Amino acid sequence: MKFLHIADLHFGKSLHDCPLVEEDQPFWVDRFLELTDQVRPQAVVIAGDVYDRSAPSNEAVRLLDRFLTGLHQRGIEVLMTAGNHDSGQKLAFAEKLLDDQGIHIAGIVHKEIRHVTLEDEYGPVTFWLLPYIFPALVSQVLEDDSIRDYEGACRRLLEAQDIDFSKRNVLIAHQNVVRDGVEADRGGSETMIGGVGAIDYRAFDGFTYVALGHIHAAQPVGRSTIRYSGSPLCYHFSETRQPRKGPVLVELGPAGTEAQIRTCLIEPLHPMREIRGSFQEILEAEKEAGEGRGEYLRIVLTDRVRVADAGDKLRAWFRARGSRVLELVHEGQGPSLQGSGGGDGRRKSLPELFTDFYFDRSGETLPDQVQKAIIDYAAEHAARAGDLGEGLFPDEKETEAFTAFILRQEHACGGGDA
Repeated sequence: MKFLHIADLHFGKSLHDCPLVEEDQPFWVDRFLELTDQVRPQAVVIAGDVYDRSAPSNEAVRLLDRFLTGLHQRGIEVLMTAGNHDSGQKLAFAEKLLDDQGIHIAGIVHKEIRHVTLEDEYGPVTFWLLPYIFPALVSQVLEDDSIRDYEGACRRLLEAQDIDFSKRNVLIAHQNVVRDGVEADRGGSETMIGGVGAIDYRAFDGFTYVALGHIHAAQPVGRSTIRYSGSPLCYHFSETRQPRKGPVLVELGPAGTEAQIRTCLIEPLHPMREIRGSFQEILEAEKEAGEGRGEYLRIVLTDRVRVADAGDKLRAWFRARGSRVLELVHEGQGPSLQGSGGGDGRRKSLPELFTDFYFDRSGETLPDQVQKAIIDYAAEHAARAGDLGEGLFPDEKETEAFTAFILRQEHACGGGDA
């Protein structure tokens, strides 16, 4: 059986005021569909963060519709889970109806993990679709108050399943998986992951292959068959230092044999690059490079004295070559983002900082009423803890009570984004 493993599509994402959903992501979708025509997989596995935010734009929804329709027209089964950026309930809309079309979506965690069995010449392969989990949710689902951490939650949930490990099983998950406490390499667009929700790779022992999402750099964790596919595009300039990006093609043989794995590269419409040097050095080097490349650029100017109108001149120069300067930095003097306004110099309050934290995590423009209450609560507690010289976080009982409150609001509002 052959299947393609992808994750972290982040449909609808913008990069420094450049909406990737207009050209870059549709271009990638078309190239991916062409790839399926070449390799003819039986299935496509999508391991979470399908959208960039829990309330996706109309353009992002249309792009996913186009993507799934293209896969369905080719007779390819789709197995998709929700990530932390997705709203699980919105993503899983009409899931039973879509099942009949070969599109299988797990947006919400249940006591029995959603699973789909496909057949090939060697027999059944069962795909286990695990949406993004956190301890309090698993504790509620399993009715077990002893669950306190991410790894424990993951292990307990998997132990509750009836999995026949003598046969072939594939797990699809969107989590922060580590080896011996060491996190996988990640990029600047994943600022909220560091240290949060670590699960040791050994929690997935027994699975023939584990298709991971959450980390944007393609890499194995612990063993070659527990793997992040990486994001399809660079979503931060730091990610240009990662290996070239592309879907992971997995081929399963008979039970007990090792999966065959290779990466199928898809070149982006607009490659991303960072250029560092003085104003004159950059211009001279680019003149020697010849024709334009149609790139998205981050330019770091190292001149000790600012060159008058350097930013405007560089933007005009690269624009004429079909490229776009998305970020311009005068080294040692802070960033200057194209299209961004200047600040007012005022120090932000704790609620404002928590709101920025929320925005970076979820991609929402503004938190809703419930989320705003949570932000105010966190800011108030942080300020109180600082005044008392105590730790930042509440004690265990208060944490549990607060988490239960969040879950009650989530169910009462019929959403999954809190």
